[in-house]
Amino acid sequence: MDAFRDSILQRGPIESFALKTVQDFIQPQRQTKLAQDENQMLENMLRTLLQQLVASAAQSGEQIMQYGQLIDDKDISGQIPRLLDVVLYLCEKEHVEGGMIFQLLEDLTEMSTMKNCKDVFGYIESQQDILGKQELFARGKLVMLRTCNQLLRRLSKANDVVFCGRILMFLAHFFPLSERSAVNIKGVFNTSNETKYEKDPPKGISVDFNFYKTFWSLQEYFCNPASLTTASTKWQKFSSSLAVVLNTFDAQPLSEEEGEANSLEEEAATFNIKYLTSSKLMGLELKDSSFRRHILLQCLILFDYLRAPGKNDKDLPSETMEELKSCEDRVKKLLEITPPKGKEFLRAVEHILEREKNWVWWKRDGCQPFEKQPIENKSTNAGQKRRKQRWRLGNKELSQLWRWADNNRNALTDSQRVKAPDIADYWKPLAEDMDPSAGIEDAYHHKNDRVYCWKGLRFAARQDLEGFSRFTDLGIEGVVPVELLPPEVRSKYQAKPNEKAKRAKKEETKGGSLEEETKGGSPEEETKGGSLVSGEGTLVGGSTSEAEGEVGRGESEAMESDAIADTPTPEEQQRLDGSDTDNGQEAGQIKDTETEEGGLMETDLNHPPLPIS
Repeated sequence: MDAFRDSILQRGPIESFALKTVQDFIQPQRQTKLAQDENQMLENMLRTLLQQLVASAAQSGEQIMQYGQLIDDKDISGQIPRLLDVVLYLCEKEHVEGGMIFQLLEDLTEMSTMKNCKDVFGYIESQQDILGKQELFARGKLVMLRTCNQLLRRLSKANDVVFCGRILMFLAHFFPLSERSAVNIKGVFNTSNETKYEKDPPKGISVDFNFYKTFWSLQEYFCNPASLTTASTKWQKFSSSLAVVLNTFDAQPLSEEEGEANSLEEEAATFNIKYLTSSKLMGLELKDSSFRRHILLQCLILFDYLRAPGKNDKDLPSETMEELKSCEDRVKKLLEITPPKGKEFLRAVEHILEREKNWVWWKRDGCQPFEKQPIENKSTNAGQKRRKQRWRLGNKELSQLWRWADNNRNALTDSQRVKAPDIADYWKPLAEDMDPSAGIEDAYHHKNDRVYCWKGLRFAARQDLEGFSRFTDLGIEGVVPVELLPPEVRSKYQAKPNEKAKRAKKEETKGGSLEEETKGGSPEEETKGGSLVSGEGTLVGGSTSEAEGEVGRGESEAMESDAIADTPTPEEQQRLDGSDTDNGQEAGQIKDTETEEGGLMETDLNHPPLPIS
């Protein structure tokens, strides 16, 4: 062990002897990196050597971090810092296991007094950048967290305030901002921080003991603000006690001279984290501007908690929220008039509380990580400029479509080419939706798909004009072919036989009504068998058969009048004889078709047609 001690603590650059010394004493299987059992052996040797050095420093009465340091050479560190530097170098270069340095630091703090721990922690702070590297941090973060927590438990929160602050600041810099172990996720309050004060009035001293008890009783609510939301009686008691304290502050304002005389800026060395609660000091404490600010700032923090959003909503009645707002305004006014620099102090407090809301929202959302990986800049060569790709037909899609086949003419007749589906196959999904036995909810019908309906209307316009014409009256469901619909639904969308006659009649009656108005027909011509025809063509009175007969007779008369009007003169007939005979055939075909349709419409009625006069 002595030879190992002399070798590892020798003077000179660490990189020149550290790895060689480990190789000489451990004799590893590999030259640059130790195996698991070899790391364990080296760690045991180093921990034993550290214990010997601490024991020797304790016997000599020297501080452990200065033990072995030469008096005439202050630049050369002691033996223990030298040992830590060697191990830190080996860990950084990944020659040994990365958590070895953290284990030695934990052993060193456990073996040191609180006075020596300040020097040890100073070494930790000086090596923070190296210890925080990813390859070391991943191996030793839990050990470092345990070491700092043990130091905080050993320190006094009242006497070692600065050292406790140094540890907390180190943890805040050492661990990432989103580390959940450092965040009070549940919002638990430190209820063990109890403020003790006198319960009975002192004898022989004239003190307003009721005000004294009321004043210090506020600390119970400041310690646990969540208790105010559990019962309304607690809030009423707190508000009444706070009103007494604020009235006293209003009645005893402080002057600028008193504020400057009691400023803590000049007494930072004697600052204590808690105030004394003796009833004898109550009068002096009320004249201290820092004491007043301390109490008023606690009020603002409590109000901010009650109004801040969180996972557990504070269900306070509206009357309580209004009272809270009035108390907050009053507290801010007192802070503004409290010397010295009351307005600047209030502005700084409001800024801090506003920023605190962001942390509350961050904790409520699960402490999402702030760190983002840097974006890799894939820069091209300076001499080369990236050209924009040019397409033959303007864009990528058209160019790919043009190169879809070697011969585009053959591609159009390819059997695998996408073709328009048959109209019956296309409307089958919508027909199944319309079947009540299928039990498909209306929200999932294909009629709600605009693209599907638009394509179906285009197919119907090309393949099924009769169905396309039903879209205006029956909507998209009327376009579906009737043979695809179930029997119970088919009657609703099936076309009636006289629909065409009604449609033709509407068009003819428009022209016939104008002619009748010019001729001025008599009332006898409009009556037949006691039946009267209204202006819209509806029969009032009479039987159904007579009404239908009138419809048939009016249609025949209209056809005869059209034939007479279409008869050409002799001169026109000569010109027509020289024209193409196909036109005459088409005209005859049209007339024959109209005659057949008229006959079908008459024979479809339930009675024989009336004779035409």
